[in-house]
Amino acid sequence: MSTLNEHDRDKLSDSAYAFPKERKEPLNDAAHVRNALARFDQVHGVSDAERDEAWKRIKQAAKKFDVEIQENDWRELKKK
Repeated sequence: MSTLNEHDRDKLSDSAYAFPKERKEPLNDAAHVRNALARFDQVHGVSDAERDEAWKRIKQAAKKFDVEIQENDWRELKKK
């Protein structure tokens, strides 16, 4: 995965994160999108509504960076 140091993370806007309020799971390249998918269920303290919004952001980023997502909904990630 590409490295994103603290300085680079600080420069990202909130909208560049799957979970912008928490600034968790940056979506700045394909590797980070894949990582956000892999760690989606590890983000704690967020509501299902926030997960729904994060899922939308991840899907948009995946499309932008040509990352294929098999699941149609974030709830399917838990079944793996």
